[in-house]
Amino acid sequence: MKTINRIVLLLAVCLPVFSSMAAPAKRIIALSPHSVEMLYAIGAGGSILATTDYADFPKSALDIPRIGGYHGIQIERVIELEPDLVVVWGSGNKAEDLQRLKDLGFNVYNSDPKTLEAVAEELKELGKLTGHQVEANKVADDYLAGLEALRKDNLAKPEVKVFYQLWSTPLMTVAKNSWIQQIIAVCHGENVYLDAANDYPQVSLESVLLKMPEVILQSQDEGNVLGVDWSEWQEIPAVNNQHIYQLNADLLHRAAPRALQGVQALCDALDKAR
Repeated sequence: MKTINRIVLLLAVCLPVFSSMAAPAKRIIALSPHSVEMLYAIGAGGSILATTDYADFPKSALDIPRIGGYHGIQIERVIELEPDLVVVWGSGNKAEDLQRLKDLGFNVYNSDPKTLEAVAEELKELGKLTGHQVEANKVADDYLAGLEALRKDNLAKPEVKVFYQLWSTPLMTVAKNSWIQQIIAVCHGENVYLDAANDYPQVSLESVLLKMPEVILQSQDEGNVLGVDWSEWQEIPAVNNQHIYQLNADLLHRAAPRALQGVQALCDALDKAR
């Protein structure tokens, strides 16, 4: 009963604060690793009060208190911290948690970029919300310039047949509307599962053999790397020619400015097979 009364009291104090965003946000809760990276990139990292598990970049982000993760967000902790902005992740946070935050009257911004270019748009929006427009615009412009340079550098290179091992058990990959496919396209790779029925299909080893990829890419997660013994499949060109490469999943999978490093790493891997 005491806890309920405490929440009610906090709500009475907090709700008027969240009715508008007339001033730049100075007390921010960021509920995804990528939004934490973005906020630090534009100079607003010092305003983050709390975040979720796996928000580990830059190094100072490790000192931010954790109030959620895979199992959900600690709503009571959000209320206690009295943020003037909650940056949520529509694809990664639980829908019921997001709805609860909205119902409680918090100023919620959904940072959920679906394209490489959208990272720049998110940076600029966060800049507006936090009063860091100048820094955000510069970071966004530099990011877009870097992305365009990578596209031009790889456009004329010969295509290489790629199998991206998203996970090993079950064996999963990526298809046409996935984030990773956008990176493969920048590097002028030919995703052997581009036209699969869904964006993250489960496939068989025999199917990969029939596709005959020239490069196999894996995340560096030990469980992913050790989950399949590709040496047993010497018929696959990537295996026979030893073109199996492990890449940093944080750089590849997070929609943040560092994604350009992930693009470069993937392009470098394809270059080794060309």
